[in-house]
Amino acid sequence: MYVDFLCAKIDISIMKKDSVLVKFGNKVRQLRNEKGWSQEELSFKSGFHRTYIGMVERAERNISLKNIARIAKTFNVEIQDLFTNKK
Repeated sequence: MYVDFLCAKIDISIMKKDSVLVKFGNKVRQLRNEKGWSQEELSFKSGFHRTYIGMVERAERNISLKNIARIAKTFNVEIQDLFTNKK
């Protein structure tokens, strides 16, 4: 589907968030909330900037495998646990 935007056609399908990023971000938010941490606390513990954590949770960043590993280590879980619905 295309939308005219300032005389340019933009494919809005590319603007939709990738479902794997949404699911991953939701899992990070879930684990953070279970620990009772704010985004700022998670950023301090993981070494990422607070805004980066927010962008990951909102599926605005395509996070690298190295950063996924850092987040898993921060939560003391295995990497695969960030991609499952198990607690």
